[in-house]
Amino acid sequence: MSNKTTNKSPLAEVFGFPISNDSTKATRYRSQKLCPFNNKVPNCTKDKANNPLGVCSINHGNTSVITCPIRFREEWIIIENAANALELVDTVYTEFEPALFRITTPEPGNVSDFINILQSKLDEHLDKNPPDAPSLTDIIRS
Repeated sequence: MSNKTTNKSPLAEVFGFPISNDSTKATRYRSQKLCPFNNKVPNCTKDKANNPLGVCSINHGNTSVITCPIRFREEWIIIENAANALELVDTVYTEFEPALFRITTPEPGNVSDFINILQSKLDEHLDKNPPDAPSLTDIIRS
């Protein structure tokens, strides 16, 4: 048994490459915020268009877990695997691209619900004497 201690990052892939990959291509994708997994546009659009987070998968125990629905589009393997799992025959009567984008594109939730949930989580962390500052709801309504 090794006594070596490692500080493993929770991030597995960022902008399509493992965080340990320092190749020219990986560096270019990170610096340009590009998505290699057939996004509708060349750039990552995961959480915001101008400065996206770019996390494709995270480490969970000894396994990488995909956190981005676009990540499933890599070389369209998901379609092949789905077809094999469902024992589909020669012909599928649907428009391929719209169907694929429908199953791999998340639908945003209600912003007001998100703000309320976020505010309640922030409120849980405040001391009994909270600072005299406006809440997120107060700021957004202004």
